Amino acid sequence: QVQLVESGGGLVQPGGTLRLSCTASTRTTENDYMGWFRQAPGKSREFVAAISWNGQYTGHRDYLEGRVFISRDAAKNTIRLQMTDLRPEDTAVYVCAASSILGATQEPQYSLWGQGTQVTVSS
Repeated sequence: QVQLVESGGGLVQPGGTLRLSCTASTRTTENDYMGWFRQAPGKSREFVAAISWNGQYTGHRDYLEGRVFISRDAAKNTIRLQMTDLRPEDTAVYVCAASSILGATQEPQYSLWGQGTQVTVSS
């Protein structure tokens, strides 16, 4: 069984930078594409960004472009998400997920999920 473990969540000041990481216990075809979703209170889960293990394919929500950078450390089975200029509306539970489908942006396309980490943007 592959497990995804997130780290880096917590309280972030408005305008600050968020740095999250997600580590997969093993490398399989199920995590050819790994990334992040988020779910704010009262809202549905939405795709944030993802990256393939070879780094060739990346994706992110258009409205987050310029604020989000995703990278991977294949040797450590780890992906990293950096989000700058944090805003209160970025407050959400951020969940790491993995898919066998490169370029996947929809929740049903992902088969592996982490426990999630709370990110709160507030003074």
